[in-house]
Amino acid sequence: MSDNANTSNESGGYGRVSTGGLDTTHGVVLYLEDISVSFDGFKALNKLSLSIDIGELRCVIGPNGAGKTTMMDVITGKTRPDEGTVFFGQTIDLTKMSEAEISTVGVGRKFQKPTIFEHHSVFENLELAMKADKKVRSTLFSKLSSAQMDSIAETLKTIRLGDNADRVAGLLSHGQKQWLEIGMLLMQEPRLLLLDEPVAGMSDEETERTGELFLSLAGKHSLVVVEHDMAFVEKIGRKITVLHEGSVLAEGSMGEVQNDPKVIEVYLGR
Repeated sequence: MSDNANTSNESGGYGRVSTGGLDTTHGVVLYLEDISVSFDGFKALNKLSLSIDIGELRCVIGPNGAGKTTMMDVITGKTRPDEGTVFFGQTIDLTKMSEAEISTVGVGRKFQKPTIFEHHSVFENLELAMKADKKVRSTLFSKLSSAQMDSIAETLKTIRLGDNADRVAGLLSHGQKQWLEIGMLLMQEPRLLLLDEPVAGMSDEETERTGELFLSLAGKHSLVVVEHDMAFVEKIGRKITVLHEGSVLAEGSMGEVQNDPKVIEVYLGR
């Protein structure tokens, strides 16, 4: 990539002008261009191209088999694309990095089932997740700095688990466990959060609070939310991407995608 293809902006974000004509100079944190992935002859992704802006909350929807999970697998390095490029920020080519390396550059992923330390307290879970090169034993028994304490306190406030800081994580409700895992991701200071069906199995109240949480995070972080709950998507989605057969079928506001004849035919109309 030549130097004159790079730009930066005052918000600290990065952009890149794609050789394929995709202009990503306006504060884009992530872009995928012409990504294709095949499994035993089945094309899970077919020249998929999309970009996510810095601080954006993007919802991704589509029928089963549309390529949503494979897209997230490619971004996080779990799956290598057959073709295409994935850039994070201005210069980071994610296709050349391992899963572990990608997790350290500012990409956090939450799967549908929460992964937390069930036998530790909420506070200890956040401490263990803190962005630091420490072993578990030393982390749990070393004294935290005031800045680290402040960071944990701020995260507890953000995920609304301040009153549960000393509670054993395994005793939390399903929704609270989901929030705790999101908090654990936040402790690693991600620029981009990938969230896979985050409200599945939640009560109506938990779903409502999760929507409020995501809206509060947007701007500070970029969020990509893959979700089947259309009522939830309608509440939080400003821009929605519809995938079908491994490609972008439509993109826009909820109203725009709901009224798109192609979307009605393959997804919303089913």
